[in-house]
Parts: sequence; C-alpha cells; structure tokens
Amino acid sequence: MSLALEPGTIIVGVDGSADADRALRWAAVQASLERRPLALVASASLDQLGDVAWAGVGGYVVPATDLVERAQGVAEKAAAAVRRLRTGLAVTAHAAQGDPRVVLVGLSRNAHLLVVGSRGRGVLRSRLLGSVSTAVSRHAHCPVVVCRPESPGKVRRGVLVGADGTAEGQAVLEFAFQHASMHRLPLTVLHSFSDVVAALHGAHVVNALQEDLEEERLLLAEALAGFSEKYPEVHVEGLLARGLAYECLAADSERWHLVVVGRHPTESLGRMVSATVATAVVERAHTTVAVVPVPAPH
Repeated sequence: MSLALEPGTIIVGVDGSADADRALRWAAVQASLERRPLALVASASLDQLGDVAWAGVGGYVVPATDLVERAQGVAEKAAAAVRRLRTGLAVTAHAAQGDPRVVLVGLSRNAHLLVVGSRGRGVLRSRLLGSVSTAVSRHAHCPVVVCRPESPGKVRRGVLVGADGTAEGQAVLEFAFQHASMHRLPLTVLHSFSDVVAALHGAHVVNALQEDLEEERLLLAEALAGFSEKYPEVHVEGLLARGLAYECLAADSERWHLVVVGRHPTESLGRMVSATVATAVVERAHTTVAVVPVPAPH
C-alpha cells in the first residue's frame, strides 16, 4: 500500500506503545514549532501479533484487511489525542501494509523529518518494531529522531552535536543550530579524537588550553565558522574530547535534551565506520538522538 503524503511533512511511526507515544509527543511539538503537517503512520504486516495468535499458527490466519484496519485504528486514536492538544496543527492518520522499516524508509524520501520510538511493541505488537529505530536511522533519506527513554530528574544542558571537521558535516551542525535556536537551548559542539591516551584512560573531555592540541582546536573553529553570525541567539560552547566518537557522544547523554550525530554514505570503509557511529549512539544514548544523513563528498 502506497501513501501519498505532502512533501516536507514530519512523519512519526505509531504502534500504540509508550515508546511510540513519546515519539508522538516530540513530533507534535516539533511540527507546531516548524508549522509543518504531521503524519502518523502505523504499519501492518503479517509478522504482527493479534490478541489471539500469530498469523498462520494453529490454522488461524489474519486477513491483510484486518491488519490494515487495526493499524488505521491505532493511527486514528493517536491523531485524535494530538488534535485535542494542538488544535491548529494539521494532523493526518495513515495505515500501511508491510514491514514498518521498509514503509518508513520509503516515506522518508519526501519527508522533512522522521520520528520514531526506540522499542515499540504496543497495540500493534511485532517482532520487527524493536529494530525499526536502528533500521530507519541507518537508511532513511531524511533526518531521523529516535526518542529514547530519558532519565527523570536530570538537569539537562541543551543540544550536543558531533563535529567531524568535514565539509559535508556542515549539514549536521546546521540541524543542531536550527534546533537549538527553535527551542531556545544552548548548543555544545564536540569534536573527538582518538589516541594512546584515550585507549588507556577511556573517553573524556580535555582542556584544550592546557594541552598541545592546536590542530584539533583549529578544526573545531573552522567547523563553526559562520554559524555564530547566522544564529547569534544560540549560546555555543566548543569541546574537545579524547575517545571514540560514539563513546564521547553517548557518555553522560542523559544530561542533554538532544544529541545530534551525522551519518555519512557507506560507499567506503571510512563512511561505513561513520554509519556505525550513528547506530552506536542511537543504541547507547539515554536521551533523544537525531541522526542527520550527510551528502556524499563532491
């Protein structure tokens, strides 16, 4: 089943779970701030479990139409809740037949943003839903926000973004600056590097002024060039850290409102490593993570 969604829509995957509800709340706030339409999508596949039994087990077969109708009901119920809270927001509910990973990645081609929970397994229970966040964050064509469970009672410090110093990585910084500006949050830009000290002592932030790290300081300064002028309202702090990128970004992640990481194309070994970094951050972080696809180098 193909869905015709308005280009530039914010899409959120729903399945009736607490994790999906968390993603729905985040997406509704974002759509309101950006004044974009919000599309709720529930996927129906034969892998899903009904209230009685697995499809095909014990001679019981769930008709595809029943699965789609059930998915549509889940999406409509969630949409009604959003409309009650945000009366001016354009909200639509959709059901699609197929693997939710395939459905959402396909829809991401024309989407502005894709938002998912981290686990799933709600009313539309499925063995696939637990892997949706990993799959879409690795393959989606637009930025993906994965709303992971957060630690209650923690004082959070705004947005954290990783800077790799590449020209293509400017798209990641742009996303982070835009989000910090829109939500009136401070922004911390972190550049990490690995050396013998990191291997011995683990990931940690370093005092750039007390160590001979001129090359790393220059790389960070060049990455940030122009952004402060474009976003003067955003308070920015630059940090250097020793350690693997995913360790540095995921460490103490419960202290951040949002962690932003880039995902490069995987046409080379180095780019494959970058994609793995994004996946590792999504799987380890204790806060919401945004994965921004980075264009291929010219």
